[in-house]
Amino acid sequence: MIQTKGYAAQSPETDLAPWNFERREVGAHDVQLEILYCGVCHSDLHQIKNDWFPGVFPMVPGHEIVGRVIKVGAHVKNFKTGELAGVGCMVDSCQVCENCNEGLEQYCLEGNTQTYNNLDRSGVPTYGGYSNTIVVREEFVLHVSDKLPLAATAPLLCAGITTYSPLRHWKVGKGHKLAVLGLGGLGHMGVKFGVAFGAEVTVLSTSPSKEAAAKALGAHHFVVTSDPAQLKAVRGTFDFILDTVSAEHDMNLYLSLLRTNGTHICVGVPSVPYAIHPFALLGGRKSVAGSGIGGIKETQEMLDFCAAHQIVSDIELIDIKDITLAYDRMLKGDVRYRFVIDMATL
Repeated sequence: MIQTKGYAAQSPETDLAPWNFERREVGAHDVQLEILYCGVCHSDLHQIKNDWFPGVFPMVPGHEIVGRVIKVGAHVKNFKTGELAGVGCMVDSCQVCENCNEGLEQYCLEGNTQTYNNLDRSGVPTYGGYSNTIVVREEFVLHVSDKLPLAATAPLLCAGITTYSPLRHWKVGKGHKLAVLGLGGLGHMGVKFGVAFGAEVTVLSTSPSKEAAAKALGAHHFVVTSDPAQLKAVRGTFDFILDTVSAEHDMNLYLSLLRTNGTHICVGVPSVPYAIHPFALLGGRKSVAGSGIGGIKETQEMLDFCAAHQIVSDIELIDIKDITLAYDRMLKGDVRYRFVIDMATL
């Protein structure tokens, strides 16, 4: 077994703290990474606090992982030691079901294996990237370009693919009016991709102070959703709304901003279920859809697109001892736009 250092929550009532644990030895089809940076996702906080479902404790969060390959198994074909690589939100799937065969491992019919807070296919708990090393089967490791700043690349493994995948699936691009609801870790990537794909992008936010930042990211317009006059001016105008908000919000209000046949795409995960009135959908044949991360092939496509177009996340690099403070700031929206842990501080 590989002796590993990390930070873990021992229960939903405790903060993250240093914890030593073991990872499996590198098997014939495995890749071992030295983790250099790990992004901090809002879902990390949700999961250590059991906001969504009972967790597997002790829990080592982290699924925006980048680092360097330090060992490969005998049958590994696509990675070699010394290369940069990454691991996202999942580390395994059945690989034989209909969805897996279509490159949709995130929707594996048997259930994919999450990078942390899950049991692997042998029943052993998975532990994430708030640690110094990780062992993952080759099929779920991604190539990372050395043309991009590595720390800022880490959030692409979740925030990046979570926004890239739905925009690609619904073919959002030139001629479309896209609204991005929320300007946080997910939202700012939604803006960057929407602009890169050629859409006319509007940021919807409750915070007037974020307008300058939204425009700096490339957004063409900004709407303060607490201003009735601004909302009225954009009612029935958007082809798509990319909803990145993880706090409770009124879906019916935002559905009124869609044009006929418009689609509201949910990628944020509030703790409270949505309450949607049927008339909000019937009046305009509107759709509410959801999207969860992306498959491995699409995630690699996204990473390659970002390398070609120089797209990374806007980050604040932190020491791992400051993770609880970072969570507190994240809850207040006090980060532009993603915390990333420098794992050299572990």
